[in-house]
Amino acid sequence: MPQSERNERQRMRPAPLLFEPSAAVADPEHFFDLESMDDPKELLSRATELTLAFRAATDRAVEFQAIAAARLADPRRFDRLTTADIAERAEWTEDYARKMVEFGRSLLGRTPS
Repeated sequence: MPQSERNERQRMRPAPLLFEPSAAVADPEHFFDLESMDDPKELLSRATELTLAFRAATDRAVEFQAIAAARLADPRRFDRLTTADIAERAEWTEDYARKMVEFGRSLLGRTPS
């Protein structure tokens, strides 16, 4: 496998996100135990893993938002919502809601009716 492909696969494989104990979450200085790491190489490595994991999680969450928006705007639903309604619920602009509905439809593999 070429080095660039190997790097891309490694980059796309996010670190597992472990839930922190509630006591740790209550401490604003605590963040996935990064503050306790003394070795800067280890700190950089783990912080990078977390960054990639959060980016991957964000990307997936946005895809699910788009799918939900598309389903809510589906003209076949008797209770469908307008893009203005979706924008209000998601705290988006109406233009962004329209784009998310389109993106969601593309993810679902269907075009608007």
